[in-house]
Amino acid sequence: MGLLSFFYKSPPKDLPPLRFYNTLSGKVEDFVPLSGPSAMPGLRARRTVKMYNCGPTVYDEQHIGNLFAAILPDTLRRALEAWGYKVQQVINITDFGHLTGDNEGDPDLGEDKMSKGLKREGLTPTLENMRALAEKYAALYIADLSSLGVPIAKIRFPRASDYIEEQAAIIKSLAQKGYAYKTSDGMYFDTAKFKEYGALGSINLSGQREAARVEVNPEKHNPRDFALWKFDKKLGWKSPWGLGFPGWHIECTAMIFTLLGKQIDIHTGGIEHIPIHHNNEIAQAESATGKKYAKYWLHNEHITIEGKKVSKSLGNTIYLRQIVDRGYSPRAFRYWVLTGHYRTPMNFTWEAIDGADQTLKRLTRHFLEAPAAPPPASFLAEFYAAIGNDLNTAQGLALVWKNIKTLNKKTLREVDQVLGLGFSDSQTAAKLSVVEESELPAEVQKLVAHREEARLAKDFAKADELRSNIEQAGYIVKDTEDGPKLTQK
Repeated sequence: MGLLSFFYKSPPKDLPPLRFYNTLSGKVEDFVPLSGPSAMPGLRARRTVKMYNCGPTVYDEQHIGNLFAAILPDTLRRALEAWGYKVQQVINITDFGHLTGDNEGDPDLGEDKMSKGLKREGLTPTLENMRALAEKYAALYIADLSSLGVPIAKIRFPRASDYIEEQAAIIKSLAQKGYAYKTSDGMYFDTAKFKEYGALGSINLSGQREAARVEVNPEKHNPRDFALWKFDKKLGWKSPWGLGFPGWHIECTAMIFTLLGKQIDIHTGGIEHIPIHHNNEIAQAESATGKKYAKYWLHNEHITIEGKKVSKSLGNTIYLRQIVDRGYSPRAFRYWVLTGHYRTPMNFTWEAIDGADQTLKRLTRHFLEAPAAPPPASFLAEFYAAIGNDLNTAQGLALVWKNIKTLNKKTLREVDQVLGLGFSDSQTAAKLSVVEESELPAEVQKLVAHREEARLAKDFAKADELRSNIEQAGYIVKDTEDGPKLTQK
């Protein structure tokens, strides 16, 4: 074993290029980290990829639309690791300063979402109560991610309120460079000073404001100018400009600068972040440093529920706990997400989750019964080509099912490392392993015996009826040469 092989784990296979759709360029591009291409493919593991993902504002429980968005960065990190990269991943937790007007016309108007949460729960508006509320819902969010197969230990979840000084320092720097100005209600970024503003795409702010019926700050130099610091006489932190709190956009830049550096490889978020939040991040960050902020920008589409936009006002929000309460695995939701593409809208239905849950159980059973023979030589090459093509997980899953009868456990484990479905996890496999007859409840043993009698008598209608009764009792029957084998549902 060579010295480099001892210190660096090389990718176990020759892999095709890893390619992503970059919102910044509007094209699918080969991924090359800021550190540059490796001179030797086997040394990709020496390259560290810095990735930041916009997380939630934790003023309430996160619905499945928010969790849908979290599966993109996890799949992305898994793909990067499969290609031999080390990944530094940060998902922010917004615990103040995200105004309700952010996506309703003017990003600097409206009620702070954390303050809204305090009112809902009857808590006095203090920084201490705001932090307690945030931690309550941040814990729920992180627990949901864990149940979806996201390896929490690999990710940092910084809270925006822990980086007030860093945010103020960036604002001060922008003011000194002439990019920021003061009004009666806060400090604003002067977008006219940043010539490349709107690099990711822009929107008609005047039309948005009219639709949202919000008032405009007449002291703004330009309607696109956004708040870096908002004054608040009752609640907030001290700053050189007055008591208040940082704007929503500056928190991400401060956490990236502090935890990952002035430049990162990949920044992700939902498509709703493109026109305002991410354009504003680019403007303030690149004005502060004079350097490109993020090389690749990846954005996920939205999901609808039964054909309608996910909205608390419509009363159609669904939470992961509700999926679990119906008897489905959280990973069934992940499986459903991976059957689509992150840049394509998806429509959630309970029928779709039921199908995903049953399919995932079948996949787990295939893993348990996988043959010892090696898989087709072309399978892994085709699978990684699909994943490398802008994370085409749907095609990857289709290839798995096309070759399922020939895939051995080692290959399926490798596939699961990329997809994160958990079918190769020891706990999942144990749950679906064959149950010995002696371990079955007495009533189920009787049903199995009666079914065998019906099959021998060629009374297949009766046998099917008894199979249904066994399934209602929580077991699935598989007929083999050695007799019926039962696994738990």
